[in-house]
Amino acid sequence: MDSLDGVLLARIQFAANITFHILFPTITIALGWALLAMRLAWLRTQQAHWLHAYRFWTKVFALSFALGVVSGIVMSFQFGTNWPGFMERVGNIAGPLLGYEVLTAFFLEATFLGIMLFGHGRVSERVHLAATFLVAFGTTMSAFWIIVLNSWMQTPTGYEIIDGVFHVTSWIEVVFNPSMPYRLAHMLMASFLAVAFLMAGVAAWQLLRGLDNLATRPVLKAGLIAGAVLIPVQIFIGDLHGLNTLEHQPAKVAAMEGLWKTEKGAPLVLFALPDAATQTNRFAIEIPYGAALILTHRLDGELQGIDAFPNAHPPVAPVFWAFRVMVGVGVLMLLTSWVGSWLLWRRRRTPGQDLPRWLLIGLVGMTFSGWVATVAGWYVSEIGRQPFLVQGYLRTAEAASNVAPAHIALTLAAYLVVYTLLIVAYVSVLRHMAEKPIEDLSKPVRLPGQPPAVSAVGAAE
Repeated sequence: MDSLDGVLLARIQFAANITFHILFPTITIALGWALLAMRLAWLRTQQAHWLHAYRFWTKVFALSFALGVVSGIVMSFQFGTNWPGFMERVGNIAGPLLGYEVLTAFFLEATFLGIMLFGHGRVSERVHLAATFLVAFGTTMSAFWIIVLNSWMQTPTGYEIIDGVFHVTSWIEVVFNPSMPYRLAHMLMASFLAVAFLMAGVAAWQLLRGLDNLATRPVLKAGLIAGAVLIPVQIFIGDLHGLNTLEHQPAKVAAMEGLWKTEKGAPLVLFALPDAATQTNRFAIEIPYGAALILTHRLDGELQGIDAFPNAHPPVAPVFWAFRVMVGVGVLMLLTSWVGSWLLWRRRRTPGQDLPRWLLIGLVGMTFSGWVATVAGWYVSEIGRQPFLVQGYLRTAEAASNVAPAHIALTLAAYLVVYTLLIVAYVSVLRHMAEKPIEDLSKPVRLPGQPPAVSAVGAAE
């Protein structure tokens, strides 16, 4: 029993760490490209609001990047403290992939982040633009390697097992495993949506507080339009990802859909209270044939239920509810962005007229909706892989350490306290930055080889 409790506590601790960590890469992955777009818009139009937006959101990127690095380091230690069996068995594959991610993150992102933050007006526009691109590219490549490893754990290929240890037979197959393209596209799109609503929410807050500046309305418009355009794309990618999961991880899909028994023409369960003891759904609200139609594209399509995977299926309730939280938040984001974009279109002939107050309040409430959807999606993915770390081969319990449950519980409590304080601090700092007066871009800066009196606005001319 102590061993079981230790495994469960280790899982909860890792879940707490990854929940906190993933919040910040979710922002930096897409925000790097958003900054590049603002930078290009400034160079092309010379409109000051794009430079204001770039300056402000660069600071948000730096804040998010710093917390992502700190929490990522904590996660890496857990492979040795809580899950030594994972690296012992899978280190030949996981070690190089994690090494590539570290090299990408620190040698591309960290190196050029300094130029991006402090170089404007001190290096040429071309160099500064290149630094912005390399930071954005670095964040995406960092995400790429993490998604490669996690996808391989979900759908392992390109390996052989010798004396219980995984060895690579084809790095091409390891990297481009069956689920990687879908998971990478799904995560990147989730990041862009998270940033779109973060930008719109911060801009809406500024308007409600009467603290708007030159960049507020352009950023709000960009966030709403990006959300309206990208959510349908995410739905399409999600459908492809679901079909891929059905092919390679049918037990996960059974848990997502709350399907206890294998059946043809399975209904789509909108709401229920899954009961593991009786293997039934209590108070179920269903759409007849819905799940079969979505997943097999046939009304009479057969879907495997939990009964098809004795002793090798995930817990149903957490996967079931996490999936519905993800989808529900996505639908809310779709409706909000479409309504907001439509209202913007109607007001296009009246510059300066704000969106209605009720919508601005709604956008403020959805500032971090991308975080909620992303975390819920990761819970579906990670809990849905249980009881395995490497799908079908390495069970979670086999990789756990022998650390006393009391020690794990103590460090878990400490993590939760620190992470709560850091989240509060992050939101507080973001609010403080949003409420600060607009930066004075007329302040002289000095470019190499130029006279002292050169303004930041004039530096690009």
